[in-house]
Amino acid sequence: MQLSVIILNYNVRYFLEQCVLSVQKALENIDGEIIVVDNLSTDDSCAMMKTRFPNVKLIENKANLGFPKGNNIGVAEAKGEYLCILNPDTVVAEDTFEKILNTKNWQLNTGIIGCKLIDGTGNFLPESKRGVPTPWVAFTKIFGLYKFFPKSSFFNKYYAQHLSENQTGKVDILVGAFMVMKRDVYLEVGGFDENCFMYSDDIDLSYMVLKSGKSNYYFHETSVIHYKGESTVRDGTYMKRFREAMQFFYKKHFGGSVVFDVLMRMGAFAFSVLKKSQQKQVVYTIAEYVLISSDENLKNKLENQLQKKVTRFNEINENALFSQANFSGKNLEILLDNNSFSFQEIIAFLEQNKNRGYTFKIIPEAASFMIGSNSSNDRGEIIEIA
Repeated sequence: MQLSVIILNYNVRYFLEQCVLSVQKALENIDGEIIVVDNLSTDDSCAMMKTRFPNVKLIENKANLGFPKGNNIGVAEAKGEYLCILNPDTVVAEDTFEKILNTKNWQLNTGIIGCKLIDGTGNFLPESKRGVPTPWVAFTKIFGLYKFFPKSSFFNKYYAQHLSENQTGKVDILVGAFMVMKRDVYLEVGGFDENCFMYSDDIDLSYMVLKSGKSNYYFHETSVIHYKGESTVRDGTYMKRFREAMQFFYKKHFGGSVVFDVLMRMGAFAFSVLKKSQQKQVVYTIAEYVLISSDENLKNKLENQLQKKVTRFNEINENALFSQANFSGKNLEILLDNNSFSFQEIIAFLEQNKNRGYTFKIIPEAASFMIGSNSSNDRGEIIEIA
């Protein structure tokens, strides 16, 4: 078998359904398998998996065992030569795995390959590529120095700014939302360290691979949606675990540092204040909806449910017609029908139309809901379709 995709789930039933659907489509031309590991979700994630995806291997843990152990359990069942560690709040394109597995960057010393991650509005997520968070690199992140000196190698290491988002190359750290590596490499470094509950696990694994003499790569030629934070509420417990995780990483690899501890405490406080300001409830008043679908009946159904006008376009690439329509200045939400268009086309549409003031939702194939996120700080919204 060529590829095993490991998806660790915790209470994100609708995002999981869309994710598994996208992975199934992406594996159609690959000898692969999907393994979903559930960390004792209290929603109906497992029931949904058994009903909609009965042929997908489902492992139901009897406790929330954390990110590292949950993924290690999945990997232990994997049969693929390659592994993909994938978050459930992601959407992959139909050609994502083919591109990743065929990239010329697979060499004898290749460790992990990551890809271009975007949020639910089509904007690039800078954590797709990062540097090792030494005390100095952490300092430049905490105080935003990387923003002021993006071309300086002295300041720009946190987000690996020696590479642009559209440039493939070597990086130190990749994000655990999407990681592809050979199973032998994963096992050689011991997989995710189970002493770390979450948050520094991907940094630790990336760094362990580097220490083994291999190189990690950021691959920009395929984009994956990562809605971010769907399994995690940014509260005081989150901040405590995040700080402890970073302290764990630094103590493990660099012997600990009083300076680093102070920096992390300062950073955790600043991050907490920032997140609270960002997560104030934002109410999006939708003036009009645009449905991109070949299904006229779906348009009528949505108009009845939403009680607002829905304008329908047959083709997802009708950019000329779309730009001529009188949508400027309106709070427009675009509904993208996966029954009519591929995830690859939908992802490309998000990237092409980012930062135009629109919000987006995807209607997954054969699903009775639409799903999306209005920013990288928004935990997302699900609307069931009656």
